[in-house]
Amino acid sequence: MNSISFALSSEQEAIRDTARDFARSQMRPEVQRLERDWRLPRELLAAAASLGLTTYALPEHVGGGGLDPVTSAIVMEELAWGDAGLATLLTSAQLFAGGMLAAGATPEQQERWLRPLCGVEGAIAAIAFSEPHAGSDVANIATRAERDGSGWRISGEKTWITGGMEDAAAILVFARTGDPGARGISCFVVEGSAPGMSCTKLDVHGLSTSWTGNIFLDNVRVEADQLVGQEGNGFAAAMGFFAHSRPQVAAAAVGVARAAFEHAVSYACAREAFGSPLIDNQGIAFPLADMGMEIEAARALVWQSCDSIARGLDPGLIGSYAKGFAADVAMRVTTEAVQVLGAAGLTPDHPTARWMRDAKVLQIVEGASQIQRLIASRYLRQGIVACPR
Repeated sequence: MNSISFALSSEQEAIRDTARDFARSQMRPEVQRLERDWRLPRELLAAAASLGLTTYALPEHVGGGGLDPVTSAIVMEELAWGDAGLATLLTSAQLFAGGMLAAGATPEQQERWLRPLCGVEGAIAAIAFSEPHAGSDVANIATRAERDGSGWRISGEKTWITGGMEDAAAILVFARTGDPGARGISCFVVEGSAPGMSCTKLDVHGLSTSWTGNIFLDNVRVEADQLVGQEGNGFAAAMGFFAHSRPQVAAAAVGVARAAFEHAVSYACAREAFGSPLIDNQGIAFPLADMGMEIEAARALVWQSCDSIARGLDPGLIGSYAKGFAADVAMRVTTEAVQVLGAAGLTPDHPTARWMRDAKVLQIVEGASQIQRLIASRYLRQGIVACPR
């Protein structure tokens, strides 16, 4: 009988340590500067690319690292521990557009669009689903792609797009090519600098070191070979993407929670009040213990959901469990960490307030916590009460 092991292989430990060292030495020192005066951190992107941290999950045949989902989650946790905003920016090429291109693009499209994402300078990519009136309701998008000779012209507006800037090497734009509803949506790959494209940055509550903005498409011309997958199959591709990406977002939530937890424990051990360290007070110690419990439980869910993907099982139920639970844990842990630090937790000298803001964003992106419960309840409605193993 095979046993279940949570032990990392020597290769996984080496990859984790590389990501952890990079997060500690290069990501964390950049955060405050980028929060004050944001600009695309090209040097950081290039440094991450040189270590394989921008493309570790992309296929090896186009120059990526080819890491399995569990190992990818280990890396994502470490990068988000460094800073969740920078983690989403650095990994945008694989977490967003790259993942879908790897799954649904032709070999020719992968060579044209995926291989450049694996360049030594690092690349930004994005997926443009959401619109002002259609967030989680992807089937209701209004952006339209009309046939124009052998190609298409796309017009519409996208919002809350991570990495959707003029510098983006590839943006996967979902547009309506047919009748209303899910079956009338197709996916196109577009360069951020394409004529007719314009982008504006949003001032977001959290993940402020990343780039989140609006995309405006005014008769953007794309050729026939920029259609990804079959016409009308965009919605199904989007749902498949979400099922595979949610565990990675959950891993980022674990990284944020762990960062806040470690900081709070360190502070509680060092800070004295009434003649003894704060951690000697059960009012502080017990919440810290709860934080640790929940983080370990969240990581276990993340790894199980990633393992289900690696084994070709349906990750829908366990992925929604992982994303919903891990994001909620991150919110609880970061909020409690601020409470442990008291007023100090709200000052720029202590990053706990930033982690709390980041956790709130992670509760919403890739489907809010309520959407994860809706997805899970639909599985339960079918009588599926246990995740495949």
